[in-house]
Amino acid sequence: MDSGLTLTNEMRLVLGLVGFTMAMFLFDRIRADLIALVVLVVLGITGLVAPEEIFSGFSSNAVMSIMSTMILGAGLDRTGALNRLASWLLRRGRGIEQRLVLMTSAIAGINSAFMQNPSVMALYLPVAARLSSRTGMALSRLLLPITSAIIMGAALTMVGTSPLILLNDLLVSANNNLPSGMATLEPLPMFAPAPVGVTLLIASLLYFRFYGNRKLAEAEAEGKGSGENVTPSSTEGYFARTYGIDGDVFELTVTAESPLVGMSVAEAESLHEAPLLLALKSGNDTRLAPPADMRIWVGSVIGAMGPRQQVADFAQNQFLRMSSRLRNLGDLFNPARAGISEAVVPPTSRYIGKTARELRLRHTSGISLLAINRDKKVIREDVRAVELRAGDMLVFHSFWQDLRRTAGNRDFAVVTDYPKGEQRPHKFKIAMAIFAVTILIALTAKLPVALTLMTGVAGMLLTGVLKMDEAYSAINWKTVFLTAGLIPLGWAMDSSGAAAWVAGNTLANLPDGTPAWALQVVLALLTTTFSLVISHVGATIVMVPIAISLALAVGGDPTAFALITALSASNNLMTGSNPIISMITGPAGYGARQMWRVGAPMCLLYTVIAVTVVNLMFWK
Repeated sequence: MDSGLTLTNEMRLVLGLVGFTMAMFLFDRIRADLIALVVLVVLGITGLVAPEEIFSGFSSNAVMSIMSTMILGAGLDRTGALNRLASWLLRRGRGIEQRLVLMTSAIAGINSAFMQNPSVMALYLPVAARLSSRTGMALSRLLLPITSAIIMGAALTMVGTSPLILLNDLLVSANNNLPSGMATLEPLPMFAPAPVGVTLLIASLLYFRFYGNRKLAEAEAEGKGSGENVTPSSTEGYFARTYGIDGDVFELTVTAESPLVGMSVAEAESLHEAPLLLALKSGNDTRLAPPADMRIWVGSVIGAMGPRQQVADFAQNQFLRMSSRLRNLGDLFNPARAGISEAVVPPTSRYIGKTARELRLRHTSGISLLAINRDKKVIREDVRAVELRAGDMLVFHSFWQDLRRTAGNRDFAVVTDYPKGEQRPHKFKIAMAIFAVTILIALTAKLPVALTLMTGVAGMLLTGVLKMDEAYSAINWKTVFLTAGLIPLGWAMDSSGAAAWVAGNTLANLPDGTPAWALQVVLALLTTTFSLVISHVGATIVMVPIAISLALAVGGDPTAFALITALSASNNLMTGSNPIISMITGPAGYGARQMWRVGAPMCLLYTVIAVTVVNLMFWK
């Protein structure tokens, strides 16, 4: 079989740029976004892409879609949607490991259909760490199943991952070089890959249920991936180990028979075996860190933190109705809005020599002092009467906003990582409504995906879910420059004939009559291999034009070939070249051998499913 194409200077230059890009990504000597910028400039200077089109990648639908998904994800994050989800998972999971893994992975996979994978992983890292610290389950048993589900679930839509977002632009650009008389390639609608995504997500859940979890457990037993390294954003396990501050938050409703009626908060706190009293709702007055002199009346609701048995005993002794569902105080204890922190007292602090009672921290700052760590000794008994010293480590419970405002006085230095930006849990319903409308528009209207997503962004900005500066901050400009800079390389692969030349020579070295599905498997595995050593964006841009040219050469469906290739660019559960894999290896303590041992079979399964389901979708 003869390729029928002569290698021109333009082809050589384009293939040289492809080789340079791959080498730079592989050796990691230069930042990926800078490499993309260099490639962009070279393409423009050499005339491989017209100067008036060279920067069109920045305004492409792909880049606009990536930016939109980042901003939408930030809007949901500001409302504490994922933290609410973590609480729900804890309640529904009931401490059963298999149920927790299954539920968390499934919901993370669905979330990844509408947000960039790294954004979803960033949101689920603290969720997983919280589940781990509350249940005692090793973090390594949670993170890889969740990561796999995120990768698989991203195939539910055309916006779940960068390769699929890029695919439509590459399909449109391929129309410029199609043979005369051939029908143009149409962009795929938002939910076009859903059959593949559903199958992949189910396969991932079953894989870890019946095989992957067993391998992770074996590695844990061998002392690998024990999960002792917990992401810094999860502090609950640390405070439980260091200060004995442990347990969930419960609502205690004061009955008419309760001896607490008429007591102040300070008097209730001094009772024997009293849990931490962190909030109080009395009439229309709802306070986190209620002042010590605030009175408790019939019908008041107390937010108490401690082990379930301790809180239950306190409730029984004081004639209180106990509930684990936070119906009245849920917003106060939303982790996106409030939580536990640690701060050190500097030598210049005005707090030195004074007690928390004298400083009236709850009244003036909205901060509850829970414990003091002094010379490696933890003080919890009557902590509000202890005079503070320089070097004391203080444990607070507060709204993050109150903590940030009070820390500005420099009387203590907060050492715990906590949300610095303004959290807006009161906008949760608005954000979810906007998100639902955005998805509805995507399902029913024939609008470009980028325009649909940008409609949701505009809605979040207009309703105050996000501020404009926060939207700018939510955008990962490295990803934007990487994508926009490499898009013209894909155009050049097409327009120069380099993709057709590679495809022709590939066919020339294969046996005559090689079926289309076998070519698709080869393309899928080759794209996956490229994604292990270069970015998934780079693998997509290099391989999709080749896939289209191969499809044309064998009479296959170019869109099917291109879709399999774009899906395969995200098929990486083994190496840190996948951004979300690099995010979990440290916290979970995964080793390279463990990643290959668990991830490689899933990647082979991914290839089989992608090729099979896409062929069924395009079968005529």
